[in-house]
Amino acid sequence: MLGCGFLVLFKGECPGLTGISNQLQLSRRLYTLNDDGVAVVKTVENINAYLVGGKNTEVVSQARPMSELAAMQFGNHPYYGSALIFPLSDAKLMVGANSKIAQFVRPLYGSREFIASAPRACLWVKQAEFESAASIPQIKQRFDAVTDSRLEAKQDKSAQKLADTPYRFREQLEAQKSVLVVPRVSSENRQFLPVGLLPSGVVIQEKAFALYDAPLWNMALIASRLHWVWIGTVCVRLEMRFSYSNTLGWNTFPVPTLTENNKAELTRCAEDILLAREAHFPATIADLYDPATMPENLRAAHERNDETLERIYIGRKFRNDTERLEKLFELYTVMAAAAKGKVNGKGKKR
Repeated sequence: MLGCGFLVLFKGECPGLTGISNQLQLSRRLYTLNDDGVAVVKTVENINAYLVGGKNTEVVSQARPMSELAAMQFGNHPYYGSALIFPLSDAKLMVGANSKIAQFVRPLYGSREFIASAPRACLWVKQAEFESAASIPQIKQRFDAVTDSRLEAKQDKSAQKLADTPYRFREQLEAQKSVLVVPRVSSENRQFLPVGLLPSGVVIQEKAFALYDAPLWNMALIASRLHWVWIGTVCVRLEMRFSYSNTLGWNTFPVPTLTENNKAELTRCAEDILLAREAHFPATIADLYDPATMPENLRAAHERNDETLERIYIGRKFRNDTERLEKLFELYTVMAAAAKGKVNGKGKKR
């Protein structure tokens, strides 16, 4: 027989108290803190598996965004091509020995490199440049190492096939103008998810996600408290760290229909966040988003971003994370039902 008890669950920044009982109650109570630290008790008819007041809902991975969002893709995977990647110090030595190598070397960012503002380097060679690049001994040596590594993966047919193109990553994705980068794994202690804008000419490794040439207002969404709460709720954790998912976290993120004016306001918010960071150059993302030392101008830029975005959702700022989640799940339920109806309406399998 199920006994009575209480379990302390850490959701967001503060612990929530969840009671378990064998007594059927007509209502349930959710305990939370408002953003100003005031304790709140809310009575609801049902608490779902995400500890949110509302209908029992399961968030399901989506191949593409359910809202009007830019596509978020994995970065480029070297795929048995680790010789294509090397420290910046090695890149400087290579270019110092032969200046022709510079045209084939690019900065490379994964999660760790972006958060620490410490890119590595990689060879980035296109098919038409292969012969020219391979004529340089230092590069040819690395190409040969990639070929050998891929051929040695005898049980992997994909690797065997890529052995014929030792100059390339498995993907060759790049931006024409700019790229938004989102680390796949990041600390749960930060109040906002790390996201940033990098110029074209950088390579994003598969340790991070990328939005190539995406409108800047997408950054305002990722940098918001709303998105932090959504990711912390629906995505898995690596220990306690956030393990970001593009299909489960980004593609399912419920966003109301945005007007052009909404997008313009959010673009300005993203620009303000970037400008606030720039004012503290060369501080890293790790430095800037340490909760104990976060610069006031950066915190203020994020608060403006949150207020602007949340006003689009409900006309005011949310009082707490519980209220944020309830609205997000309400929107997700509607969007998921509409998406399912659209698929069924086209005569596909129910």
